[in-house]
Amino acid sequence: MLKNVAAVLLDGVHPFELGVVCEVFGMDRSDDGLPVYDFAVVSAEGPGLATHCGFTVSTPHGLERLEEADLIAVPAGESFTMREFPPELLAALRRAVDRGTRVLSVCSGVFVLAAAGLLDGRRCAVHWHHAEQLARRYPRLQVEPDVLYVDEDPVITSAGTAAGIDACLHLVRKEQGPEVANKLARRMVVPPHRDGGQAQFIERPLPKAPADTVGEVLAWMETHLDQEVTVEQLAARAHMAPRTFARRFRQETGTTPYRWLLRQRVLLAQELLEGTDETMDVIAWRTGFGTAAALRHQFLRALGTTPNAYRRAFRGPQAA
Repeated sequence: MLKNVAAVLLDGVHPFELGVVCEVFGMDRSDDGLPVYDFAVVSAEGPGLATHCGFTVSTPHGLERLEEADLIAVPAGESFTMREFPPELLAALRRAVDRGTRVLSVCSGVFVLAAAGLLDGRRCAVHWHHAEQLARRYPRLQVEPDVLYVDEDPVITSAGTAAGIDACLHLVRKEQGPEVANKLARRMVVPPHRDGGQAQFIERPLPKAPADTVGEVLAWMETHLDQEVTVEQLAARAHMAPRTFARRFRQETGTTPYRWLLRQRVLLAQELLEGTDETMDVIAWRTGFGTAAALRHQFLRALGTTPNAYRRAFRGPQAA
């Protein structure tokens, strides 16, 4: 049973990610019949730590406090993607996992778990912005840049900020049941459950290349997403042979014309779901998917959730 929780901090800790862990595990909500955890904030680098926002955090607890924890949470911190971590902390995390303690990271806290070797051969989540760097620095990891969190018991990793709340509530649900997790979510005024495999709702712009021989075609495609086009038609617009156009397109966008068009259509569908009351049929027509069924299929493949669920997440249940 989950009873004893420690959040371990390093210099440059991000207050929001620390606050996520404190909000879920550090608040006494026994007046609502919710469990009270033996919670402590632990420093891995001395009694006083600087946050990346300019104020300091102090705690009397050192790494020895981790030895009694059932769960160790590692919030994000400044420069975690590049810095080295104290060997004593990494050793303490390894000992914890060896004795059956769970460890959970929020956003870039995953770099600490990776440095300790706890993610070798395991799937893990991270904020999309750090995914490439994490995979490059720790090639033995299976980085999943699109999901909210990954539970590879006893190691749980989550993406940015709010995804940390999802991961924490997931663990509460797993250990203490849906009733406790739902009550806790209501107190926090957050959705009681978002599946870990759901995609991070973030627009990831395609990389820009120094050359831009297909720029005019891209601009045309963006304003004609509702039209069916072939590579041959696009090549003719660019005054190139189809094979030359396809090669240049990949060089300058990092993807194929079909995948680029599909991604832009999904992005437009996201905008329409978030900002309009258009029906699924109308959105499917405006985005070039043709039918609501095709829209649902491609949306689910791209984001791991349905258009209706996406709209509810942004606009509330009444919008479905």
